[in-house]
Amino acid sequence: MRDSSKPEAAFVLLLLQALFWMAAGISAIPFAVGGEVFMLALAMGSLLLALGACLLGIGIVWRRRWPRRLAMGLEVLCLAGSLLLLALPVGANHGLVSWMVNVVLPAAVILLLRKPASEVRAFN
Repeated sequence: MRDSSKPEAAFVLLLLQALFWMAAGISAIPFAVGGEVFMLALAMGSLLLALGACLLGIGIVWRRRWPRRLAMGLEVLCLAGSLLLLALPVGANHGLVSWMVNVVLPAAVILLLRKPASEVRAFN
């Protein structure tokens, strides 16, 4: 993956995803100030998730193995949770933006970070 630009593309998508998480975290803070104390925990969780995604993206650009593995795990977890949320009738948003941010973005990062078929076959 040294001569590929896939890590840089994954970095950009991870930064975009971190931006969405950061916006969600910042928008939850006024609710915490207004009296809903549990929203502060959700805001801090979203902001820490955004920080983690930024750090994973930096590690991927530096072409380290462990951030790639952690990012793959994070994206698989996000994709599974999003598909579960879209499948259950809990009143979640089912619009195009929701599909793009919650399903297509993690799937694109997973496709960018997976190993080439030549590397997978070499270990068999």
